[in-house]
Amino acid sequence: MPSLNFKGKALVQNFHLLVPFHELKPVKAKSETTKASLHDNLVVHGDNLQALKSLLPYYHGKVKCIYIDPPYNTGNEGWVYNDNVSSPMMQEWLGKVVDREDLTRHDKWLCMMMPRLKLLRDFLTDDGVIFVSIDDNEVHWLRGLMDEVFGEGNFVGSVIWRNVTDNNPTNISTEHEYLHCYARQKEQLPPVWKAIKLPVKEKLIALGIEFKQRFPKLEERRVEYSKWFNANKAYLWPFDRYKFIDDGGIYTGSQSVHNPGKEGYRYDVFHPKTKKPCQEPMMGYRFAPETMEELLKADRILFGEDETKIIELKLYVHEYKSKLPSVIEMDTRLGANELRTIFPEHKRPFNFPKPSDYLQEFLSFVADPDAIVLDAFGGSGTTGQAVLALNNLDGGKRRFVILESQDFADTLTAERIRRVIRGVPKAKDEAVRKGLPGTFTYVEVGAALRLETLLQGKKLPSYEDLAAYVFYTATGEEFNARAIKKKTGFIGESARYDVYLFYEPDLEFLKTTALTLDLARKLPQGSGKRRLVFAPTKYVDAIHLEQERIDFCQLPFEIYKALKPKKA
Repeated sequence: MPSLNFKGKALVQNFHLLVPFHELKPVKAKSETTKASLHDNLVVHGDNLQALKSLLPYYHGKVKCIYIDPPYNTGNEGWVYNDNVSSPMMQEWLGKVVDREDLTRHDKWLCMMMPRLKLLRDFLTDDGVIFVSIDDNEVHWLRGLMDEVFGEGNFVGSVIWRNVTDNNPTNISTEHEYLHCYARQKEQLPPVWKAIKLPVKEKLIALGIEFKQRFPKLEERRVEYSKWFNANKAYLWPFDRYKFIDDGGIYTGSQSVHNPGKEGYRYDVFHPKTKKPCQEPMMGYRFAPETMEELLKADRILFGEDETKIIELKLYVHEYKSKLPSVIEMDTRLGANELRTIFPEHKRPFNFPKPSDYLQEFLSFVADPDAIVLDAFGGSGTTGQAVLALNNLDGGKRRFVILESQDFADTLTAERIRRVIRGVPKAKDEAVRKGLPGTFTYVEVGAALRLETLLQGKKLPSYEDLAAYVFYTATGEEFNARAIKKKTGFIGESARYDVYLFYEPDLEFLKTTALTLDLARKLPQGSGKRRLVFAPTKYVDAIHLEQERIDFCQLPFEIYKALKPKKA
């Protein structure tokens, strides 16, 4: 496979491994929950590379769908390169706005994206996927980079988002963006994605039932639905052709009565008004005459004004089935209007926000009801709203993890989710007006966990933060904070070990605590595996450690020695 080369590539290929873990500090006052937890929906404020590294112990291999909307590198976004890579060239890049005059802007963008994509890949389940929004500025470079990080064979496909906004001053109007999709392991994906719940479909089914109750007379129902449809058509994709309603619900006409590709049935269908035979499809009808009789009796056939129009089949909303389409049509202005409704006090709270219905469209195919959805470039918090809306539609328990590095993480990203949970009085969507059920915990990325300074008492991490760090780094496996039994020091079970940590964020404790023979003998037997014990020091010799089936790691310690296989 051809290799993608750019300035700084050699310096960032493994930079994600050098990024230290950081403390994750839940902030109860900014959370929308009674109990702040790292296992809740999350809005995380801090550098997204540091945040991703720090979340890895909790979410490694657990995320079903990642969506990111990174800077498009248009030259007008004001983004800066901030990764502190140890290189004179890249140190020179730090803190400088990347504009169109910057001859290295593509290199900087690729250097920013590579370590983040490498970390994001580790979050995905085996059947997980990542979607990345992009436009023409970096679309070709992104494909090459994702081929390298995820593997060319894991490319699932690209969706064209036709957003009907011409922002290109050249000869060809630009009315679309791209959505690239890659899998963690493509062979683990189902043969066909089928929408678990298509949000607009569910809304229209409910609306059909509501209109039938409100307007018992069919003619009145048709008039009222026509008014509603014309006022809401812009929000109804892919159902923006479903403009009819009857006792069976909301429907559209379909030319599927004809039989393309081979000769079909030939017979006359008479127009109910003119009593003349309707024009017949060139290749005949798709249905046998007896089937057509049943469709006519069931009022499933749509006629034109006269016999010159080919008849159509009624297709009701509840019959709609779809794969994820390669083209999604949705006006980008819907996202801006949606956000202005949530923040009426601001004329333009955020530039070019995605409509939440757009995210719901593709998430509804891949994010099953228990999925975790991660967004590493949180922006205005659209992903959070989309996940809550999907849960509201089908009763799912999906969770979101949203990262935002900018200062508006609280006042915009998190605030949007607070407001849609509490209810937005002027929202077009009734569910958002009432408030979408859900909670979230607001988290700040804290100090780096630099264990070489641990015994000096500098910036001591919490017990849970250190437990997550040592467990994940020593075992490479997911850390579950709920498994902690602090009385015994137990922090979790891996494939090889029962893991223990004796630690408190207190300098005196660290100076006076040691693994003694008495403490070693009192350790619970647990699963019967060897015990991996972390403590400031030990007063047990190697013979007794072996007798008690203990591998000891000192704080501070050479953590990776736990991974080295023992000599026979």
